[in-house]
Amino acid sequence: MTNGPQADDDEHDDGEACGEHRVQADGGPGPEADGGRGPRIIDHGGGIWSIPVPIPDNPLGHTLVHVVETDVGPVLIDTGWDDPASWQTLAEGLAACGTSVGALHGVLVTHHHPDHHGLSARVREESGAWIAMHAADAAVVRRTRGSDRNQWLGYLADKLAAAGAPDAHTAPLRTALAEGRGGTLPGGRAALPDREIEPNELLALPGRRLRAIWTPGHTPGHVCLHLEEQHPGRGRQGEGRRGGRLFSGDHLLPTISPHIGLYEDPDSDEITDPLGDYLDSLERIAGLRPAEVLPAHQYAFTDAQARVDELTAHHAERLSDLRALLSERDLTPWQLAETMRWNRPWAEIPFGSRNIAVAEAEAHLRHLVKLGHAEAVPGSTPVTYRATD
Repeated sequence: MTNGPQADDDEHDDGEACGEHRVQADGGPGPEADGGRGPRIIDHGGGIWSIPVPIPDNPLGHTLVHVVETDVGPVLIDTGWDDPASWQTLAEGLAACGTSVGALHGVLVTHHHPDHHGLSARVREESGAWIAMHAADAAVVRRTRGSDRNQWLGYLADKLAAAGAPDAHTAPLRTALAEGRGGTLPGGRAALPDREIEPNELLALPGRRLRAIWTPGHTPGHVCLHLEEQHPGRGRQGEGRRGGRLFSGDHLLPTISPHIGLYEDPDSDEITDPLGDYLDSLERIAGLRPAEVLPAHQYAFTDAQARVDELTAHHAERLSDLRALLSERDLTPWQLAETMRWNRPWAEIPFGSRNIAVAEAEAHLRHLVKLGHAEAVPGSTPVTYRATD
């Protein structure tokens, strides 16, 4: 339940799936840390820089906004959170890169989440830059802008109840709904993109070979961007390393597993499989064999194949664990979430993050059902699941 507007706590790192991302073991500060003084601008060479734009009150710390030099002006990959301090950091970072907000030619958005898309509207206002996004995530932005907060509160309360959440958990949502305390939808001010990122197409960026790779899972329209140019680093024979560089957004991060929940649309009955989408997307990325990965959080890294293998193994273990639990007794998604292993006890996971944990449990359940390893118990209310073999 994390790809639609949230009732509370839209971005946190509170547990394995209890938020936007999960910090894995030994996930310390990356090389962009600067002696305790905070992150710094990094020149990656070849006309590529990264600017760590802060995310207010979030353990992730910042989003790495990448600047790509082109023959028609600099282009941003993501923009960061819509906050005055974040905006100031972005502007100062661009100056440190030798450019400015007013010089920006365009913005490529990897996905619609507010720590990536939040400042897009202001960038466009200040520079006239175009904004491009995959059609699936652009649809989420349009839906969010046109939705009523109360509709989402009711939808979320009903979804949680159907997943087995206790009345004590859904009561605050229903109280807010009854009292008309909907407030403003998170992401409701996000800019509508004016260009569409077409999968597998080279982007119209003179002087660069940047290809869009559709990588759904974290969101339905998440894209990675493959720079099909020789890496400027020196290889063993004194040549640039082949394989290019990959701007991976949240799809592939060095020590964090992105949250995989459900693609939420209150007006659709489509049964999607976000985890299956994510695992398929990982295979596509591994096949690119990039020399370096430039993610939206933490730090740049090499050996994409090894990281893909780790993430694939992680989800395989999680699916195996859930299947074993369902072999012992029938369970609701809420009960599974309570039983699953997070990086803190369930009692310490806050309200909003529990909603996200349940969404991740449901995403894994859907994939087990698709594989034929689990099924919903007919007539169960709330819905319970059981192993099929």
